Amino acid sequence: MADATGFRALYLHVPFCVRKCAYCDFASSATGRRDPLMAVYARSLAAMVRRMAGEGLLDGLSTAYVGGGTPSLLGGEGLSFLIGAVPSVGELTFEANPDSFSPDLAAAARDAGATRVSLGVQSLADDELRALGRVHDGEAARRALGEAAASGLRLSADLMAAVPGQTPASLAASVEGAVAAGASHVSVYPLIIEEGTVFGRAVEEGSMEEPSDDEEAAAMEAAERVLGRLGFARYEVASYARPGERCRHNLSYWNGTPYLGLGTAAASMADCGLYGRLRRLAPGLPAVAASTARVRLTCDSTAREVAAAEGDLSRLSFGVEELTAGEAAAEDLMLAARTSDGLGPGLLARARDAVGAAAVDRAVDTLVGEGLLAETPSGAFAPTERGWLMGNVVFGELWGLADGD
Repeated sequence: MADATGFRALYLHVPFCVRKCAYCDFASSATGRRDPLMAVYARSLAAMVRRMAGEGLLDGLSTAYVGGGTPSLLGGEGLSFLIGAVPSVGELTFEANPDSFSPDLAAAARDAGATRVSLGVQSLADDELRALGRVHDGEAARRALGEAAASGLRLSADLMAAVPGQTPASLAASVEGAVAAGASHVSVYPLIIEEGTVFGRAVEEGSMEEPSDDEEAAAMEAAERVLGRLGFARYEVASYARPGERCRHNLSYWNGTPYLGLGTAAASMADCGLYGRLRRLAPGLPAVAASTARVRLTCDSTAREVAAAEGDLSRLSFGVEELTAGEAAAEDLMLAARTSDGLGPGLLARARDAVGAAAVDRAVDTLVGEGLLAETPSGAFAPTERGWLMGNVVFGELWGLADGD
């Protein structure tokens, strides 16, 4: 989806945490609550945002998201300074953890332009939180949820499924507790064991068993049943919302919207026109081939390097991936299959033009025949219940179109 006005979504990565959780392989590092690097890093990010806006690259921006890490570690002053650098948007979300959230921080973020807060609750059960290596306990999570709901911000809660010691009853209790506290949006992520994490090493050593696919599927199904009973509808593979409460920024990653990520490890996606404009600010970025239709970038600079750049993108390093029109079309189909909106007629038509009607129709027919996609009244093809659970099969079939399969 090209847009000559600029990037439509903005992500700002704040990579600081009090400590690394046992499951976490995100681009974050444990730091003291008063580490001066955090403030310098936030100022550099804010300067980058202002420079991008000054060059017109954020004209038409509709959503922004400050994620991490733990952005709430910046405190009310630091967080509001960073949020205040973002042009006015219809939706601006920041992530927070219960241990660093407060009504004052929420008020400062709201006054600076935030509209949503996403609380990393993960569970309301103390034993599960200890197993995950979280800093907060269940009481702190409930308190933060209540304070967030009272702040005037829209509230999203992140929870985890298939964690050590979790039962269907305890998962249901966490879901119900988050909703009772005021969450109108809930994301539920299955525990994934990643190499290099505490959990990863425990599995390698044999002191911990990795959750099976069946256990993860059962946990996710249990969460969906509870949320459905509470009036939430699944709109993305891991996210549920009440009517009108979908996260627009979340959807921007799945519908081909050009987005800009700033900060260490942050990812961006642009068409060639936007990429060319970005190169004016970062002339070290390579030229792309004539066959390139889409460019993906990842900031390879460390947090200290981002801080030292003082807002100058030319001082940062990036990994660049070029996609052909066929690869971009296959990617759009794959990402759309993560959502309840599914593969719409317009998207399918563009994909047929890019990779061939026969190949696209064959892939869709295969997934429908296997009961993984089903046609909706609007003519789209959306995941079935089986399709949600077997997402990797769906994604693989659609991404295979990139190779002409």
